[in-house]
Amino acid sequence: MHWPNERVLVIPRSLFDSLGAFEGLSTDTARYLPAFLDPANNHFLARDTAEEDPSYKQIIPYAVFHCRDRFLHYVRGGKTGEKRLADKGSIGIGGHINSEDAEQASLEKSTYLTGVEREMKEELIIRSPYRQCVVALINDDNSPVGKVHIGVVHLFDLETEDVSSNEATITSVEFLSRDELNARRDRLETWSTICLDHFDQILAAAAQIGE
Repeated sequence: MHWPNERVLVIPRSLFDSLGAFEGLSTDTARYLPAFLDPANNHFLARDTAEEDPSYKQIIPYAVFHCRDRFLHYVRGGKTGEKRLADKGSIGIGGHINSEDAEQASLEKSTYLTGVEREMKEELIIRSPYRQCVVALINDDNSPVGKVHIGVVHLFDLETEDVSSNEATITSVEFLSRDELNARRDRLETWSTICLDHFDQILAAAAQIGE
């Protein structure tokens, strides 16, 4: 797969290591995110290069939609841009931040958050009021995809489940309980299983932000 004209937001892997690299999920967003979104530390890199060079980490917003005790689940359609994740179940809507999201060569926090909101509205039709907050980061160095990405988990806390797909690559949208998600565990992408294993931490972090 090639992306000849796309440039994506990256940080040096060495920055992540200097802040304290972890495996799995961390809710200590204050340790990492300000540094990641400092324009002095990030820049846009050709995606063809970024996908093959583990000395960089691509920053990927990963939005999880929660309504009461249920979470949005969907299946990535076969036309998804990331073929390594096609036909996998997921609880996170994710996407690269690319150079079209900024006028400058790097990205600051406000521009990043604006880009995330726009991305979600492009991929989903959200008819419910919601509150959004950044609750965690995900890292998985055990797979080729994970080695070159780091996820920023955004929790969208919805009042109702009135959400539908706005993209052909997002199929079979439904809200499921934790038990129902666990029953599909072997069909979920890795980042989704990491979130599934840490739902209590994610919800606790969101509650703390809301206090």
